[in-house]
Amino acid sequence: MTEFNYKSLFEDVKSFLTNECDYAKFTAVEKLSVLLSATAVVLVLLIIGACVLFNLAQTLVSWLADQLGSLWPAHLIVSAILLLGMLLVYALRKSLIIDPVTRFITKLLIKPDDTTK
Repeated sequence: MTEFNYKSLFEDVKSFLTNECDYAKFTAVEKLSVLLSATAVVLVLLIIGACVLFNLAQTLVSWLADQLGSLWPAHLIVSAILLLGMLLVYALRKSLIIDPVTRFITKLLIKPDDTTK
């Protein structure tokens, strides 16, 4: 009868579990860094986009004021256009915002290999 070395088996299992835990940590750090960097890029683009939109709105107000001869109707028209844009984004929020974010996070967290197991 061959003698089985339980101490060696225990060390191998301990080493395997340590390696698996380290792998899970590295994977979590990688995915979290991708998610946070994408969030930072989106925030910077949103801030820059808001500044651009503000400048374009002021330019449109100036042009409309010249065309209409008065400043307050120009501000009213531009405000109405921006309000319609906000309502449009709100109405299409699922297809413009929610679905792409969900797809990005799903692709990031679930690999195609994970679904076949």
